This record gives sequence, C-alpha cells and structure tokens, in this order.
Amino acid sequence: MKKVMINKTFNILLVIAGLILIGPAGVARQSEDPAQLIAEMEKAVGNWDDLYALKDVQFDYNYQYPGPGTQDQSVEKYVFEGEKSWAKYAVHQINVAPNTPGEVIQYYDGSSAKVSQAGKELTDEASVGLAVFLRKANYFWFVMNFKLRDPGTVHKYLGEESVNGVKYDKVSVGYESEVTGKPENDAYIVFINQETKLIDRFFFSLPAMGVKQPVILMEVDYTEYEGLKLPTTRRAYMPDPKTGKLSTSPSIVQTSTNLKFNNGFSDDDLKI
Repeated sequence: MKKVMINKTFNILLVIAGLILIGPAGVARQSEDPAQLIAEMEKAVGNWDDLYALKDVQFDYNYQYPGPGTQDQSVEKYVFEGEKSWAKYAVHQINVAPNTPGEVIQYYDGSSAKVSQAGKELTDEASVGLAVFLRKANYFWFVMNFKLRDPGTVHKYLGEESVNGVKYDKVSVGYESEVTGKPENDAYIVFINQETKLIDRFFFSLPAMGVKQPVILMEVDYTEYEGLKLPTTRRAYMPDPKTGKLSTSPSIVQTSTNLKFNNGFSDDDLKI
C-alpha cells in the first residue's frame, strides 16, 4: 500500500517495527494439538454458522487514545456474506481524515473500497488505501475468533503461561503466503484461557504498517449476544521502542456497543 495516511498511531507502530517482545518462557507440551485448542476456543465463543445465520450486524464503535479529543467514533455495518464492511465516522480525530470537517463514509464490498467525505467521493490513493485497510481490519477484529483456522493458517503450540494467576495455553497463528497471496501476513500469539477457553489476550503484528513481529498486546473483554460471546472491549498496549517493555496503561481502547443483528442491509444501506 503506497502513501497511506500516517498518523500518531502508525508513527508509534513504525517506531517499534522489528522489536520482538520476549515474554516469560512457557514449557512446551508437545502433546498439545494447537488446532484442537483453537477449535475448543471456537466452541466456547459460539458457532460460526450461528453468527453467519444472523446475516449482518450494526454497532457503535469508539477508538480512543488516552485523554479527551483523541478518538474516532463510527457506526459500523458488516454483512457476513461476502465480508462487506461499512462505516460512517461522525468524529474522526486519529486515523480517518484527522482535523478535517465533514462525515467520512467508507465501504469495502469484499474486493474494493470507496470513501466519501462531506458527501463527496474521494478517489485519491491515500484515502482509498486507508479505507481498504480499516474496513478489512475492523471486520477481522469482530470475527477474528471464527477465522483462526481459515485455509492457509499455520499453528504452533508454545506452551503454558500464567498471567495474573490465570493459566493460558499459547498458540502462534501464522499464514501461508501461497494461500493468502500476500508476501507478508499478520502473525498472532493467542493466549487461550485454560478455564474459559476464551482468548483473553494476544500479541499481534501489523506488517502493513511495518510491524513485522507480534509485539503489540491486546486484552479482550467479551459480551454475550444471541448466544455468542463477542469481543466488545479491546485494550492495546505498545512496547517501549528501546526496551520492549509494555506500557502499564492502554495506548488504545476500542469499544463496541449497541449491537444489532439481522438488519437486512441492502446496497442502499451501504452506499457512500
């Protein structure tokens, strides 16, 4: 992606590119099947077929830096068939056209993106490229737990680790470039709670922004909707660019509220 908008978030990520965060060593249990652990997690959060049967979802999304006046607020709409992703930003102070007036609407139809601001379509490479990135990323965060065994995924068991008295099984998740068609793919180290089977925390990379190793920590809180456990709060922690030590307070907090399913969205509901 060329000339993608660079903002405060992306600058931080670029600074930490290449860092490898080394956590407390876990003792690998080679008898553990990582794919089976992922399958148990999927069962705990619900069934993909049950989510897919709900057809679509709408919710209010807040992407917040610490302190006032630093947030992106959007209404998000996803259609599961075709992985369509739409958003309207009433407040955009961080990633999306910061410090410029007018509502921003982004739409990704599963293959290409369109974007408008203040009712005018934007066709420049930076705006469209950012729309592709955010629409695909936001959709993935919502359905991530159902996609960790997609074709091309590669799993490795990394052992057990206790964090704040909670025992986890750690599994790395990577992708085969031959399957994804991308020269660089995201990488994850997911922590599966041995009691609840939920992924309470994970490390991730962001190669599109130059972060090639899973060094960013995400903590996740879940809420149950329609029998499914969905991630409604995520807290991201950035490592120090010199020491690799994680920040003690969240660098970014993402919250999803007012979830509504089976809205019957038409093409008219997803226009820019």
